[in-house]
This record gives sequence, structure tokens and C-alpha cells, in this order.
Amino acid sequence: MNTATIPSIFILTLVIATGLFFFIRASAKDRTEQIELISQQPEATVMAQLQQYFDQRAYRVASINQENNSVTFTGFVRPSIFLAILLTILASAGIFSLILALSILFPNLSTILLLLLLAAPAAGIFYWKKAGRVEQVSLKLASTSDNDVAIWVKAHRDEILELRKAIPFVAASDRE
Repeated sequence: MNTATIPSIFILTLVIATGLFFFIRASAKDRTEQIELISQQPEATVMAQLQQYFDQRAYRVASINQENNSVTFTGFVRPSIFLAILLTILASAGIFSLILALSILFPNLSTILLLLLLAAPAAGIFYWKKAGRVEQVSLKLASTSDNDVAIWVKAHRDEILELRKAIPFVAASDRE
């Protein structure tokens, strides 16, 4: 094999392994967002819909602030078994690629380097422990001048997407 090929393969493998490491780390990152939604229904109806929606999603009321007309829900978000398995498989493939590159550089250590594959399940375990957590959803309702109800939602971005699918609110940014 060409002597220039070996270092370039090793460097590319290290770059890919670095990307994989940051992908695994980002899998459990907090992605809380805030959005303003508009509803043309009365405030009591909107609040009843939101209460029912979050009850169905296994969230419970944590606090109510009647002065600000806001509610905070909490609920445990379970990690995805599929994603834990996928991350373990990706980590296995990445570690195996690194082992192949290191085996070219150090041929006498190739059998010992295979022991590095035992570290692959750590990716799935890391995700499982970090992704399973208690999430909070904060809601604040206010009447607008158009007799609409403005709802400020602060939650995980996936929860906001599910809320918008379940209840057809209009985003304030889409209205302008």
C-alpha cells in the first residue's frame, strides 16, 4: 500500500470518529424552544384542550400561576429503544473502522484492538441515561386585541411539534 495512503485513511477515520462522538453526545441534548401560538377559540376552551392533550401525554400539572395566567406541566420522557440500538450499532461501526485503520498502522496489535468493540454499548447506555428525564412544559395564555388567544409555549421542540399536530393552532410568526 502506498505510504501516503495510510496516514490519509487514518486521518479520515479520526475525523469520522470525531463526528460520530459528537452525534452520540448530541442525541441527549436538551432542545427546549419557545413559540407563540394563536387560537380563535375562547380561552376556557383552549385551556381545556391543552389540559386534555397533556393528560393524554402523561404530563401532570406542576404549578398554576393565576396572576400570569400560566401553567407548568411536568412529565417523564422515555428514551427511544430504537435510537439506543441505532447509536450502539453506529458506535460499533465507527470503532470497527478505527480498529481497521489502527490495524494497518500496528499489525501486531490487531487482535488486541478488537477489544475496543466492547466499548460500543456505552453509546446506547449514555443515550438511555441522559435522554430519559423529566421535562417541563410551560404555557401562558393571554387574550389579544382580535379576540384571539395567544399561547406562549416553552417545551422540547418535539413536544411542540406534537402539540401543533394534535391541536390546530396557528403560529404567530405564520400570521404576519
